[in-house]
Amino acid sequence: MKKIQLLFAFILVAGLSASTYAQTMTNMNMSSTAKDNSIQHAVCVINPTQGNTVSGLISFTKVEGGIKVTADLEGLAPGKHGIHIHECGDCSAADGSSAGGHFNPMAMNHGAPMDAMRHEGDMGNIEANDSGKAHMEYVDHSISLEGSSSIIGRSVIIHKNEDDLKTQPTGNAGPRIGCGVIGIAK
Repeated sequence: MKKIQLLFAFILVAGLSASTYAQTMTNMNMSSTAKDNSIQHAVCVINPTQGNTVSGLISFTKVEGGIKVTADLEGLAPGKHGIHIHECGDCSAADGSSAGGHFNPMAMNHGAPMDAMRHEGDMGNIEANDSGKAHMEYVDHSISLEGSSSIIGRSVIIHKNEDDLKTQPTGNAGPRIGCGVIGIAK
């Protein structure tokens, strides 16, 4: 009887060890897979709203400490133009209004892109040269490509006027002259 009890105890311990090992390996594989599948890069192709000419590409790349934003646009009037991430990924309205308001999941006031308290969608201004071309590059410490505050599937709006970085809730940047939806890139 004692031998049977010892045999049973041995089988039980061996079975539990194998089960724990299998679960540990599964968890390690899931962690590895999740890490490999994280979003590293997103893009947004800007097209003009009705009656406008702006077009271009904006990229969002995960870097140490934030998201690197790189924008290259053309077809703009010379000067500064407000640029914002908007809550909806819908550019179907001729005037861009289907994109909704500024992306603001934390219910903050409008501000500058480097302000600690601001809409997550506040990207400030992009400045066009005399040829109507504009380039902007910075690291944004508030936006994310993943999670509940992800910018994936939202839109970027280019405005006709300069964002004054203070008027609530829009920065007084005027009509929407360009729109694009942010999507996952390889």
